[in-house]
Amino acid sequence: MRKNFEESFVTPLPVLMIGTYDEEGNANVMNIAWGGQCGPKHIAINIGLPEVEKKTLKNIKAKKEFTVSYATKDTMAISDYFGLFSGNNINKIEEAEVTVLKAENVDAPLIAEYPLTAECKVLEMNENDIGEMHIIAEIVNVSADESILDDDGNVSMDKLQPIAYDSIEKTYRLVGEVVGKAFEDGIKLKK
Repeated sequence: MRKNFEESFVTPLPVLMIGTYDEEGNANVMNIAWGGQCGPKHIAINIGLPEVEKKTLKNIKAKKEFTVSYATKDTMAISDYFGLFSGNNINKIEEAEVTVLKAENVDAPLIAEYPLTAECKVLEMNENDIGEMHIIAEIVNVSADESILDDDGNVSMDKLQPIAYDSIEKTYRLVGEVVGKAFEDGIKLKK
């Protein structure tokens, strides 16, 4: 037996922090759940279009560049904070007391508290029929803090401890245990 739901959901979702500079060089960060990798070097994000345009969207339109940091267990509270308030009304960077660094390859901030950040350049921006701005960007660099690298110099998910948004229970969940090997475990089912 199955149960049907009228509301739709895709879960879990990555918890992504979009970092931008405004025209005066002030940093802003926004938490989004509607996004993810859409190719080997590309990311897609959707930003809602409320009556008052979000500061992050204004900044992306002006600069055509942004950073995407991945929320972690250690950054969960500041990540949630960045999604609760508008940068149009307050300086979220000051209030959260985070450290802003200049990204090396794009005109956007890198927040030091986030150990993994992608630097992105906009390729396409389209307002869709459901009231969102759909943005596709090229990832031109990924910057990782040494604290999340394994002995071979690669990003360790165990050290990163990324979180995901559970849209059903409206909670953050820790991404954890390895349960299989991609592109290998399914082979044994081939007849």
